[in-house]
Amino acid sequence: MGRLTTHVLDTASGVPAKGLTIELWQFDGDSCTFIKSVTTNDDGRVDGPILDEDDFAIGKYELRFMAGEYLKKQAHDLPDPLFLDIIPIRFGIADISAHYHVPLLLSPFGYSTYRGS
Repeated sequence: MGRLTTHVLDTASGVPAKGLTIELWQFDGDSCTFIKSVTTNDDGRVDGPILDEDDFAIGKYELRFMAGEYLKKQAHDLPDPLFLDIIPIRFGIADISAHYHVPLLLSPFGYSTYRGS
């Protein structure tokens, strides 16, 4: 049962990143296609898989985390322009039976990601 999920944590505030918009794009050679846009809930997660087994396919993808929009809404005193705005994470799906979890640990001046479970 292949699926794609994410979880965003605001490490500067120590809370889940509620209300952060994420776009999913799929790549085919040099071209890319917009698939969908989702928003994180109170727990910093998306309500359900970003891709589930019906739409899950081998290929190259990118999650674009709209971190700038989110960070501007927080109580951070941030420079203009922001150091981080849109955070792209490009990854490949090679096994359509696997769970691909792409979490983001976010602060105004840095981020981290990994393949979670």
